[in-house]
Formats: sequence, structure tokens, C-alpha cells
Amino acid sequence: MAGGAGVFWAVSAEQVGLLAGLTVALSALTWGLGGLVRWVPLVGYVMAFLFSAAWGEGLGVPGLLGALLLVAGLGALGLRDSALAAEVAALRRVTAAFQEGSGRLVEANRAEDIVRAGVSMLADLGLAPNLAYVGYVRGTPQVLGARGAFVEQLHRPIYQVGDSHSVQADHALAEEVLALLPSEVRGHYLSVPVTGGGHDLGLLVFSRPGAPFSAAERGMLESCACLIGSQLGQWEAICELRAANDLTLRSLGAALERRDDETGGHTTRVVGASVRLARSLGWDEERIAALRRGAYLHDLGKLAIPDRVLHKRGPLDTEERRIIESHSVIGYNLLQDLHFLPAETLDLVRHHHERWDGSGYPARLRGHDIPETARLFAVVDVYDALTSARPYKAAWSRPQALQELRAQAGRQLDPQYVAAFVEMIEADHHDDVRLVS
Repeated sequence: MAGGAGVFWAVSAEQVGLLAGLTVALSALTWGLGGLVRWVPLVGYVMAFLFSAAWGEGLGVPGLLGALLLVAGLGALGLRDSALAAEVAALRRVTAAFQEGSGRLVEANRAEDIVRAGVSMLADLGLAPNLAYVGYVRGTPQVLGARGAFVEQLHRPIYQVGDSHSVQADHALAEEVLALLPSEVRGHYLSVPVTGGGHDLGLLVFSRPGAPFSAAERGMLESCACLIGSQLGQWEAICELRAANDLTLRSLGAALERRDDETGGHTTRVVGASVRLARSLGWDEERIAALRRGAYLHDLGKLAIPDRVLHKRGPLDTEERRIIESHSVIGYNLLQDLHFLPAETLDLVRHHHERWDGSGYPARLRGHDIPETARLFAVVDVYDALTSARPYKAAWSRPQALQELRAQAGRQLDPQYVAAFVEMIEADHHDDVRLVS
């Protein structure tokens, strides 16, 4: 032990250059190992330096200055390395948040889902514990997405209805949003507009204690806002297109009713009842939209049927029956090039006269081979036909019509949809035998 201590003392006191060189070499070898291991050579050198300064001889001022510079240099390298490691970790976190968040944004197909995905992406960045997305609901600004202290303000209006303020990135609105928070948690704030399609869609407000937001952080948050705005803008454009398409389809249905005046109000009634029935069965909104469009267009092919056949008062002969039955295929052919119409809509138009037992037209499908939208709609269509007056028959009463539906369940009509429809009609509390439009 004494010999080992003597060597250590001698090297520490008299071989400062050698000790410094060894320290640098060992530091270079161990620096990539990470953790505490990288600091072992430096700590050992500092201990030797202190031992030499306290008890050694001959170190001198130059040696002391050299040792101090070496220690300072290695310490600075260590601090710089730690800062770089923290920066790399932050960049990785930001990259991961952008990748995962943009994926969720692309998959979202409703406004609320887009907002939820965007807020989640912003929270994953870890730049602000409190954040809020403000958008309009029936003309009133509300917090539609939030994290942190803003969560308690979700779906609460910021201004009263009719206020002249608009959702835009200005201090007035940001301060109104911040006023929702307790004063002790507001700290520094940043507001970023969300735009899409050339107009303002919303406002993002961020709040955090401690340091204000840097220019780099603002840039990251603005990039996120651009992604969110792009998706919301696309969604709004799609909604506008769908609304325009639906208006066109309603116009076509109205045109048909004006021509086939015996069925006045038929299209409106069967559309409403079909949607009600589908909702009662738990259909999702996408399928319901396809059903609604098909119901509007189900008799579109009758526009091509000659008046002499369409408005004939007496029974139809074989050829006339063939002509009238062709309307479902004609309607399908007229619509199949409209690529915005889903397959379920076209299926309803083509197959709403198919029957459960295979006796229908045009393809004589049976049972579950008949598309589901067509099976559901057929029940509603038959009921409305039974309860509506025609030149060749009087309108049936509600009990008569429901009894006929029960009799045809499992024969001409899908028994599952008959049961659900009968239950829905019997639960209605109005006296009108016909469907409520």
C-alpha cells in the first residue's frame, strides 16, 4: 500500500504533463460509454491535482494554470456534450410527435377527430402544459380541444351569441381565452392562428410557467397549426361538396315527384323514415348518408318511363310491367358514373324491389344476398305504398299495413327490419297513418 501511495504521490506531484495526457486519453476512450463512467478519468485527475497542490512540491504556477485549464476544458466539453444530448433528445421527441400526430390527422375524417388528433400532437411536443383550440359552434367561439388547465373549459362559450369578434390570432381573443384560467397558472402565453381554405378556422392558445416561448418553439407550433388547418380545410371542403351533392339529389327527387304526382311527398317521407330506422338500429353516419342518398334517388329511373305507362289507370299488361320494372336498372345506369355516390347508394337504387324469397326484380336476389340498404328501404317503401291512396286502391289503415308487413316478413321482406320498423311505427304518438316526413 505504502509503495502504491508513493507512486501516486510522485506522479501527482512531479508528472503533471503525463497525468494530463493520461486524463485526456482515458476521457476520449470512455466518453462514448455514457453515464458516470465518462467522468471517472476527469474526477481522478481532479483528485490528483488537489492532492498535489496540497502536499506536492515543484508544481509551480505554470503547472497549476495548465491543470486548471485542462479541468476547465474537459468540464466545458462535458457541459457541451450534455447540452447536445438534450437537444438531440428534444429533436427526437419533436420528430416522433410530428410523425405520429400527422398520421392521426390523416386518418381523422370528422372535425372533432381532427381537433382531437391535433391537440394530442401538440401535447406530445411537451412545449406547453396548457393548450386550447378555439373554434366556432353555431357562430359562438368555444374551446373545442384542450390540455392541462384548459380542460375544464371544454365546450364553454367565450363570447355571447351575436358578438362581433371572430376567431383569429389577436391579443383580444387570446386574452379572453387566458382569462378562463386561474391567474397563478397563466404564465407566458402564445397564440397561433389555424387557417385553411383561405380563411380563419380557429385559434391555438398556449400557456406555460417559466421561460417565454422562443422563436424556434413558435415555429414548431406554427407548423403544427398548418397541419391542423390543412386537414380542417379539406374536411370543410368535403362537407361543402357533400352538401351541394345532397342538394342536387334532393332536386332530382323533387323533379320526379312533380312528374309522378300520384306519389306526392313519397320521397320525403321514405327518406325520413329510412334514416330514423337506420339510426334506431345503430348504423353509422356514413352508411346512413348512403341510405339517404339512395332513398332520394330510388325511383330516378321513372323519369325515363313513358307517361302512358307511368300514369296508366288500369292494370299493366306484360310489356308495360316489363317497362315499369326497368326503372331500377335505368336509375342505376344514370347514377353509376357519379363517382361521389357510394356503392350502398347504387345498391339501393338497383335492388330496392328485390324480395326476400327471390321473387323481386331486377336480379331475383334472395335473403341476405340483397344489399342491406335495399332490404331496409324496401320495408319503408312498401309501408308508404300501402298507406298512400292510388287511383287503383284506397289508402290502408295503420293496423292493416302493419299486419301486412308482419305477414310478408320472411317472405317478401327482411324479418329483422320488419320487426324494427313495426316497433318504431307503433312507438309513434301521432294519429297520421302515413309516415311523418
